[in-house]
Amino acid sequence: MAIAIIPARGGSKRIPRKNLKSFCGRPMLAYAIQAALDSHCFQHIVVSTDDPEIAAQAKALGAEVPFLRSPELADDFIGTTPVTVNTITRLRDECQLSADFYCCIYATTPLLDGPTLAKGLQQLQDSQADYVFSAAEFPFPIQRALRRNAEGFVTPFYPESIGQRSQDLEPAYQDAGQFYWGRRDAWLNGIGTFSGSGQALILPRYRVVDIDTPEDWRLAELLYQALHADA
Repeated sequence: MAIAIIPARGGSKRIPRKNLKSFCGRPMLAYAIQAALDSHCFQHIVVSTDDPEIAAQAKALGAEVPFLRSPELADDFIGTTPVTVNTITRLRDECQLSADFYCCIYATTPLLDGPTLAKGLQQLQDSQADYVFSAAEFPFPIQRALRRNAEGFVTPFYPESIGQRSQDLEPAYQDAGQFYWGRRDAWLNGIGTFSGSGQALILPRYRVVDIDTPEDWRLAELLYQALHADA
């Protein structure tokens, strides 16, 4: 059995109300819920929110909101891991719901689709990993990154690598910030996603965007429209 947990608090600051904001004609939250539904992986799709309006919208979109998140888990400094663990615990204790696998899906993931979620679960089940999460390769070698000081002068972070060819440097990857499949005991025992027992499902770069600013939002819309141009 698998349960999806979608954290969606109401107090986003950089893009106010971004979980309900219209993205290409639908509330942003709709895309994460639809991807979970399309994956056919989950017996329950649960939205964790402190906001009654988000809760009502989530239910209308096909998700469950069995309880509201407590205020201490809804400020700007709380990460998604404690929210996910708290939701797992409350589902067990208050709703008698438990699963072998839980997937934390970010609410702002319009480029995520159901087959990718299903592929992540299959990778976890076929491995000894505690987690499988989405990742993408950096588009430029991090070993050749530059730093810029207050006066505008530039120096390399890694002087020993600045003259090397890109193809001779080890690839680096970023957390794509879309989903985190994990085994129940890994979540509840506090094993970190990046503790060395997690595997990455590598996504194409054109399916990855972190939506934190209005510029990110516009880029995500352009990517979404390009990907669905023939739909």
